Amino acid sequence: MADSWYYCLKHKRAEQGKRCWFADRLGPFPDQATAERALEIVRERNAAEDARDRQWRDGS
Repeated sequence: MADSWYYCLKHKRAEQGKRCWFADRLGPFPDQATAERALEIVRERNAAEDARDRQWRDGS
């Protein structure tokens, strides 16, 4: 996965390879463009899971 892309939370940018500490990066992502959208992807996934949690909690 040396060619994989990550989003570095410390540097606030997409970086190729595992340059930063694992706790400071999101990924891997298949390409730079996707890695640059990492925070947007996380927000979308969190919103979807929050909705699923509400449905489960409400029994619907």
